[in-house]
Amino acid sequence: MPLSAFALILLAGIIHASWNIAAKKANGDARFAFQTSVLMMFVWGPVGLWLGWNVVPQWGAKEWAFIGVSGLLHVVYYVTLLRGYRKSDLTVVYPLARGSGPLLSSLVAILFLGERISLVGLVGIVGVVLGVFLVAGGPRLWRGPHDAAQRDRVHKGIRYGVLTGAFIAAYTVVDSYAVKFLAMSPILLDYFGNLVRIVLLLPVALRDRPATVRLWRAQWKYALVVAAISPVSYVLVLYAVQQAPISHVAPAREVSMLFAALIGGHLLREGDRVLRLIGACFIAVGVIALALG
Repeated sequence: MPLSAFALILLAGIIHASWNIAAKKANGDARFAFQTSVLMMFVWGPVGLWLGWNVVPQWGAKEWAFIGVSGLLHVVYYVTLLRGYRKSDLTVVYPLARGSGPLLSSLVAILFLGERISLVGLVGIVGVVLGVFLVAGGPRLWRGPHDAAQRDRVHKGIRYGVLTGAFIAAYTVVDSYAVKFLAMSPILLDYFGNLVRIVLLLPVALRDRPATVRLWRAQWKYALVVAAISPVSYVLVLYAVQQAPISHVAPAREVSMLFAALIGGHLLREGDRVLRLIGACFIAVGVIALALG
């Protein structure tokens, strides 16, 4: 993996962990997703207009099809993630989502897109997955806590985490193909995909307008944080994909778990810090192996 791609992934990891903390603290649902998408449209509108003025008119049916599919997958992913955050702890949902997604997308890239990975790279993927498992709670995930309510909360976190990971894998492969093989701009792919998300989420926001307005007033600060920085983290990853194989970039993104394990455990006080720090170390070693392999 080129050093430039590795640097992009590291920066994206810090940003990604930060906006997920904000999303967790907002405790929002699909209406929060709509709010962030609307704010994203305005915050990043000048950039989208500037970059897309001469490029977008040249897009054909294939490019617009990828925009549509990408927007749909991102909506389902984000709504599923937010629901998981309401039902369980960030330090259960987030690691499982971030771990299962890259594993699945790497397998797709290797099996269907013709990518190859070295033994060192394979060891890196295993290290990342093991680290994610430990950050999520390790053996506690299987035996569960003694308290029935907490055990149910952990089990819901597992289900939503893995389901979110499946959608992460889906949009990673779709978006990576668009920027790598169709040479679409990562910024424009994300920006116009966001416009699709607004259209898809609009009926949800209009279903109960008083509740949407009330939530808007209560959550706008968190939504603004997510809208301002979340596109940056993902666009950086897409630029990294243009420089390195998907099967390397996708697992390396889990460097964000290093920051989520520290930030989430401290700010949200979700416990098991020692185990999660050990898991974070495994992730760090795995990411380094991927960079070398």
